[in-house]
Amino acid sequence: MQHGKSYFFVGIGGSGMMPLAMILAGQGASVAGSDRSLDAGRLPAKFDDLARRGVALFPQDGSGITSPDQIVVASAAIEASVPDMVRAAELGNARMTRAELNAQLFNAAPQSIGVAGTSGKSTVTGMIGWILRACGRDPTVMNGAVMKNFVSPQAPFASALVGAGGAYVSEVDESDGSIALYRPGIAVLNNVSLDHMPMAQLIELFGAFIAKAGKAVVNLDNGEGAALAMMQPADRLISFAIESEADLVARNIEQQRFSAAFDLHARGEALVRVTLQVPGRHNVSNALAAIGAARAAGVPLDDAVRAIAGFAGLKRRFELVGEANGVAVIDDFGHNPDKIAATLDTLHAFPGRLLLLFQPHGYGPLKVMRSELVAMFAEKLAADDLLTLPDPVYQGGTVKREVTSADIVTDVAASGRLALHIPEREAAAAHLAAQARPGDRIVVMGARDDTLSLLAQSMLDALHRG
Repeated sequence: MQHGKSYFFVGIGGSGMMPLAMILAGQGASVAGSDRSLDAGRLPAKFDDLARRGVALFPQDGSGITSPDQIVVASAAIEASVPDMVRAAELGNARMTRAELNAQLFNAAPQSIGVAGTSGKSTVTGMIGWILRACGRDPTVMNGAVMKNFVSPQAPFASALVGAGGAYVSEVDESDGSIALYRPGIAVLNNVSLDHMPMAQLIELFGAFIAKAGKAVVNLDNGEGAALAMMQPADRLISFAIESEADLVARNIEQQRFSAAFDLHARGEALVRVTLQVPGRHNVSNALAAIGAARAAGVPLDDAVRAIAGFAGLKRRFELVGEANGVAVIDDFGHNPDKIAATLDTLHAFPGRLLLLFQPHGYGPLKVMRSELVAMFAEKLAADDLLTLPDPVYQGGTVKREVTSADIVTDVAASGRLALHIPEREAAAAHLAAQARPGDRIVVMGARDDTLSLLAQSMLDALHRG
């Protein structure tokens, strides 16, 4: 798509905003933006990368919005009182949300592949993007995480890929209901589980999403997903599952600490062995989803299997930061019950105590997920694991603090597991590093805060100093 328009992103450093800005800039649009993290001097390398791509950066003081012809892109979380929004209102600029703009690009693509679900979206999006790229399809990929395969000195924050082919691969967010804007040619549904909104609402949104698709790739291991699959016409459905009946089935899974392999039984095809550079049963399921989407896009099975073996994973998705004095430090995006449980299951497949620092990604999600989070930690933590919760991430604005990290810790501790509330995350990190002994795994978990990666690195540095 060629653009003669000018866009201004308010909050351009956000995980959903930055890749979209990269795509527009790569397609020739005039792109500028502001971010409070830029004003605060946080994560300068991220903004340096945007500047290298021709994106003009401004303080978040209204100075970057100079013409009513600029289209102002801002999430619903941006308050009307932010100076950029005040200036846009004065000039009468057209406004779009991130999701509206992404859906516009997605729906215009000759081949649109949308990845939905409560967990695994970014990984499956990255896997599909890598398969298509490795098979010569030159896709455009919109992701919420940095894809290691596409990282280079020229692109250190590769959460987007701009290609000349017809495919547009994007993760699709349900948290704000914007999934309804997308018209997928191929829809992937990984799973349906509690995260940002009540289950009935999630089922309705995901059901409508896959019903619009020419082909729907659906996980039968997830109860709600399987129920939605039953409503799809058979000729539009590609199902997948682990060790049960489906169009794509994984059997004979072999798990390693940071990799996995399995036998793939695909209807109408000879059995093939799949190897992955990412660990855990959840990534076996993610691989099935990606292979299913690639097949729906016309990629032969053998080509898809060969390509996915080269998928290097994503930043902050079970990422080994390093090891020091016999202690491994892992950076992970886990922030809802299913994501955290998948990480804990993967780690508990091998010996060693877990020292967890989980920073909740907001007070609202903490309220919605309280009982499910507590039940998950009570079930999944081993007797000698230690969980610490600092206070939730807070990026400014008004928010109700009805459920806090202290409430979660009280409930988890009441179940007999070891849990501590340490309000300041630096203090929580220092406590875990001090507690660590050889054989332990330290895991930093949370979303909506890129500085968690810096925290994980600081813990590794502390271990090295020992």
